[in-house]
Amino acid sequence: MTPTYSPEAEVFREKVQAFLAEHLPVDWSGIGALDEVAAMRFMQEWRDILRDNQFLAASWPTEYGGAGLTALESVILAEEFQKSGVPTGGPNDVFGIQMVGNTILTWGTEEQKKYFLPRIISGEHTWCQGYSEPNAGSDLGNLGCKAELDGDEWVINGQKIWTSAGHLADWIFVLARTDAEAAKHRGITFLLVPMDQPGVEVRPIRMITGQSEFNEIFFTDARCARDNVVGEINGGWGVAMTLLGFERGEAAATTPLAFRTELDRLFQLAKEYGRSEDPVIRQRLAWCYSKVEIMRFLGMRTLTDFLKGGHPGPEGSMFKLYWSEYHCKVTELAVDILGADALFIDGKLPTSAFSTDAPGAPNESGSWLGTFMNARAGTIYAGTSQIQRNILGEMVLGLPKEPRADRGPWSEITK
Repeated sequence: MTPTYSPEAEVFREKVQAFLAEHLPVDWSGIGALDEVAAMRFMQEWRDILRDNQFLAASWPTEYGGAGLTALESVILAEEFQKSGVPTGGPNDVFGIQMVGNTILTWGTEEQKKYFLPRIISGEHTWCQGYSEPNAGSDLGNLGCKAELDGDEWVINGQKIWTSAGHLADWIFVLARTDAEAAKHRGITFLLVPMDQPGVEVRPIRMITGQSEFNEIFFTDARCARDNVVGEINGGWGVAMTLLGFERGEAAATTPLAFRTELDRLFQLAKEYGRSEDPVIRQRLAWCYSKVEIMRFLGMRTLTDFLKGGHPGPEGSMFKLYWSEYHCKVTELAVDILGADALFIDGKLPTSAFSTDAPGAPNESGSWLGTFMNARAGTIYAGTSQIQRNILGEMVLGLPKEPRADRGPWSEITK
């Protein structure tokens, strides 16, 4: 099954390809081939190029700094960038553009759009996500971080955890409980909170790789303006769910491409280590190939619905469960192929702690071992595998819901 695009879409694809050919070096093999310093320098320069050519936040309306691309054009842009091994934005733009920026476009007031969106595009504001808490990770509705209105300001007290890049951000979008007497999925408000204030403390969390991309955030009488509510007061759950769906189309298009690139590297690794003729290794490689092909078909189905204007549904849980569980298996195979070389790290660790290593990454133990360790986190972040299975069981298979004791007002549940 191969998707077909209209002639007009292919014209736009040629435009994107011409842009990449003009702005990338002739010998370009992907950002993963660069060392850490060179990669950071490239990312800064690349983001400026995208902004100046309206390919940063390209789907945003032109009045807010975008190019007004259609959903299909945005997908084509993401596909071609993935094939070329370049990002569609800077390191913070997943949070700034894809998450909070798109959410402000959907739910925000005109004043919020005019203030925040230009500062996201320029890079003046960097963002992180304040969702998960120690007692409210996969069960996000159980969050307890509290916000109370005090005149023209919200006063925030509580904790958030697993905050990616929180140590680098100067703004955080926070889900806070503003009505303890409401049911737990109600009484939640979506707030935009400046982090550069005395009431916000950021503590890094050291990961198994030795890196600290995650953090925990503590709020002690932290404040934000009364008008920094996105959506309605006590209506933050719907806003939060909207935000989680924004990566759907792009992920459906690019995730299978990223995993196929990674698998091609694994094929090469097996050849380099003389394991490609081992019947057991060959069988496991064939299994991986079949799974990546199925992932491609799942992505096409999700993408087709997305391009028709469909809303995020349980198929998103299927896609997330599928790739995250697969990634544990394929990286285990990489470690087995490395053999004794997997006992030490040779070369640089992955460019990112999420999903696969970047295109062009060296086929060395550092890349594979780092990805192997990061892969386990993929079954936890963005909704654990257990939660994804519950969603599929209840919403797709029609199985009865598990008995719950957490109904009624949140204040009564937490006693």
